[in-house]
Amino acid sequence: MSAQQPIVIFTAPSGAGKTSIVRYLLDRIPELSFSVSAATRAARKGEVDGRDYYFLPLAVFQQRIQENAFAEWEMVYEGKYYGTLRSELERIWALGKVPVLDIDVKGAIHVQQQYPLNTLSVFVQPPGVEELKKRLLSRGTETPESLETRLNKAEYEMSFQPHFKATIVNRELVQACVEAEALIRGFLRRFYDTV
Repeated sequence: MSAQQPIVIFTAPSGAGKTSIVRYLLDRIPELSFSVSAATRAARKGEVDGRDYYFLPLAVFQQRIQENAFAEWEMVYEGKYYGTLRSELERIWALGKVPVLDIDVKGAIHVQQQYPLNTLSVFVQPPGVEELKKRLLSRGTETPESLETRLNKAEYEMSFQPHFKATIVNRELVQACVEAEALIRGFLRRFYDTV
């Protein structure tokens, strides 16, 4: 079943705007459904298990790795695992919808390698590192150390851009959203008549 089912992946360095673009697309294209990732971190205030993440204890997450239950997984930070459960993709396909993954660069490459014929992978690129720095600073959540770490990681992640099927440079969010919508609708026409 999964060999012909479409998957849409969005990936980007932190602060590039991918989550805002994904939210826009979920509001505009009813065929899409957000793929909830699994995580070993604790839920933050207001987060709901099964809506924001599947919050799994570390031992359970590691057991699922052994069972090959993940389409992709990464230890993103020391001791903090994130991943996409195959069962989540199957759940969305069973609803007749298209999973939209909002995941990190390495995870996106892994999913694309497993489902090469039916995946549209989109890399959201900031206009440059200086603009990314401004965006991260405007969030008000970064220490000087965490900012430097994120910017170094972003430069590294931007080097993977050629591995993805499409790139959207997010200079201005509204334009990036419109571009993304046209891209996704074009991709989905391969699978549906009504998009």
